[in-house]
Amino acid sequence: MFKQLKSKTRALTREIDALYLVARDPRTPWYAKMIVTCVVAYARSPIDLIPDFIPVLGYLDDLVLLPVGIYLALKLSPPVVIADARQRAAAINGQLPKCWSAAILIVAVWIAAAILLSGYLVKILNTETQSLIGA
Repeated sequence: MFKQLKSKTRALTREIDALYLVARDPRTPWYAKMIVTCVVAYARSPIDLIPDFIPVLGYLDDLVLLPVGIYLALKLSPPVVIADARQRAAAINGQLPKCWSAAILIVAVWIAAAILLSGYLVKILNTETQSLIGA
């Protein structure tokens, strides 16, 4: 079972590498490049959108978002480009860099969410404090 999981992981890595090459291919339409770029950036990012230590949700994003994104990226990309990219990805053998720009974007999303949440909490606390003082 461990060997099977390891081979599926390698296949997924090769598929992400192939999608990276699809995004850089001039034959790929712009709308497919947008989806493919987002999928590859998320997959190659060293930081998850939802950290894995959060129960259920941490792994759910990897088990749902990534496969759905890959499926959509493959459906929107020309089959000839995908075939060429898969051949080139096999030759690269997983030597693509991490996507630090995606990591920065994910950190920015978390910071924005924290700011919005803290603003909401301050508003609630102010309302509660005013109701206690006025009561």
